[in-house]
Amino acid sequence: KIITVYQDPVYADYPLQEEDAASDVTEGHDEEDQMYEGEYQGIPHPDEVKAAQRALAVRHSYLRGQTSCLSELEELSEQYEDIMEDCGHGKFQWTLFVVLGLALMADGVECFVVAFVLPSAEKDLCLSNAEKGMLGLTVFLGMMVGAFLWGGLADKVGRRRCLVVALAINCVFVFLSSFAQGYGFFLFFRLLSGVGIGGTVPIVYSYFSEFLQMDKRGEHLSWLCMFWMIGGIYASFTAWGIIPRYGWGFSMGTEFQFHSWRVFVLVAALPAIASLVGLTFMPESPRFLLENAKHDEAWMILKQVHDTNWRAKGQPEKVFTVTHIKAPKTAEDEFIEIQSATGTAVQRWAVRSLTLCKLVLRNVASLLSAELRFATLFMAIIWFCMAFSYYGLSVWFPDMIKHLQYEEYESKVKVFHKERVENFHFNFSLENQIHKEGEYIHDKFISIEMKSVKFESSLFEDCRFEDIRSTDTVFENCTIRSTVFYNTDLWEEKFIDCKMENTTFEHNKYGCHLDTVEENDVLIYLVSFLGSLAVLPGNIISALFMEKIGRVKIIGGSMLISAGCTFFLFLSFSQSAIIAMQCLFCGVSVAAWNGIEVVTVELYPTSKRATAFGVLNALCKLAAVLGSSIFASFVGITKVVPILLSFTALVCGGLVALKLPDTRERILQ
Repeated sequence: KIITVYQDPVYADYPLQEEDAASDVTEGHDEEDQMYEGEYQGIPHPDEVKAAQRALAVRHSYLRGQTSCLSELEELSEQYEDIMEDCGHGKFQWTLFVVLGLALMADGVECFVVAFVLPSAEKDLCLSNAEKGMLGLTVFLGMMVGAFLWGGLADKVGRRRCLVVALAINCVFVFLSSFAQGYGFFLFFRLLSGVGIGGTVPIVYSYFSEFLQMDKRGEHLSWLCMFWMIGGIYASFTAWGIIPRYGWGFSMGTEFQFHSWRVFVLVAALPAIASLVGLTFMPESPRFLLENAKHDEAWMILKQVHDTNWRAKGQPEKVFTVTHIKAPKTAEDEFIEIQSATGTAVQRWAVRSLTLCKLVLRNVASLLSAELRFATLFMAIIWFCMAFSYYGLSVWFPDMIKHLQYEEYESKVKVFHKERVENFHFNFSLENQIHKEGEYIHDKFISIEMKSVKFESSLFEDCRFEDIRSTDTVFENCTIRSTVFYNTDLWEEKFIDCKMENTTFEHNKYGCHLDTVEENDVLIYLVSFLGSLAVLPGNIISALFMEKIGRVKIIGGSMLISAGCTFFLFLSFSQSAIIAMQCLFCGVSVAAWNGIEVVTVELYPTSKRATAFGVLNALCKLAAVLGSSIFASFVGITKVVPILLSFTALVCGGLVALKLPDTRERILQ
């Protein structure tokens, strides 16, 4: 007679006793009075239902052709899932949810900061079009490097530790960038702040998923995605409330100016600061500690999670019953320990750093191993296609609105042809005008503003320009005789192919100035706010149905529906239509983003999870740079190319997503 026994993984290291055997403690008692050893310690008997579920899981593993004894890591995965079920979902997870959500919110804010401050910063820092483009590009490049760097380190150093350092770097360089007076320093500080904030997305999802049990993982990771939307709303509101308030600043002579847009840069860092403070009270991921053979630390943290949750639920008497957790010792840890125990402190640091770099790169290379090759390839295609379309259209929408505004503005231009003005005092501003072949004799232009004014083939003789502020104003092929320019910002580059005769420039205005009227149009904040708010319905729906429908169907369906939405862009001929299409696209595509992030967490084992997320998120930022650059180049030229590119990318990504395995009932490896 053969009897098969399925043993609880928690107590796998303790030998089974024969049926009729009795312990020394219970010897002499009747069978009815016998009790198991744990009762003397106040430990309740293991739940029979969960024991049956564990036995069934092992039986299924055996029937699938696996060996009867699970490997160390498989056993740890099964055991860890059981422990998280015993710990429950409660106060601890919700506290961590808010803390990590603030970090994700900081990432969302970072994506909007440059777009909001650029209209003011380009005047304050005297930025050319090339420098403006480089500033936007640099932030994404920094985030790309940060995602790769911190994602790889988080699998070797720790989730919490890396996230704390990444957020601290972001906060420090955001603070420095707000005070930077030159373009070079501002660009450098924004680059490093991007490197810091780039680590949040890979670490946050990996970190939070390791405190969640299987049946709650998809839903609560989707709720976490909502903080990125909150970051967009926060950035829009604070920018609208601060940047147009030019009195919110100070200056120290002409060398140091601190305008309101710099105040906004500081306020935008508050979510990162709040998350950084909250993380000081949060523990490291116990799953990471177990993978790195730190059994005692992991046990203490799991006990903390268990006790925090059950005390909050009014059951403080519930005892944490786990006495032993499988924690394999890895060769990598031994290698670091052996080499770090020799030499001077500097040598030990150098050896540890070099070894750490090798381990990170080896971990990255392992993503292309036989068992992960296809998963990595499929996820890379999905991440790239989604980011290329999403970020490309996110730039294209506001640029198209600006282009329509410019066309409307240009259609109202006033053209003056062959006008002759003598002995006239211009004491009113000139705006949106073209003067062709005019003659201006003994005229005075005193204390006025010229905006979008162009003089073509005109004659200025014995005129005086004094206290002039200009925007987009040029003199082309003009003749200027015996004319004085005093305290103006009309520099040499504003005179194109002009003939100067006895003309003087005195006390020219140097540097740049802020335009307090037009540069901060509320429309830029409104468009960003509506785009962020439109994400809310998609977030709610995806969170509620992530477990019911499945990640794969949500990703594939959302990407294909988003592809269909792009064809409606052919019908967008007005600003309101473009805003409506932006809201529709953002609302649908966010469900795909949620599914992508959940699947990325579940496809990879703990030792490679943050690394894989970092590599894929770095690829996402690269796609964002390519998409935004390509789409922006077609604004005002044609709508066909951006629409076809986004449609093709979304369809390709959606079809590949349908080939992914269903990970709903997969225990975190």
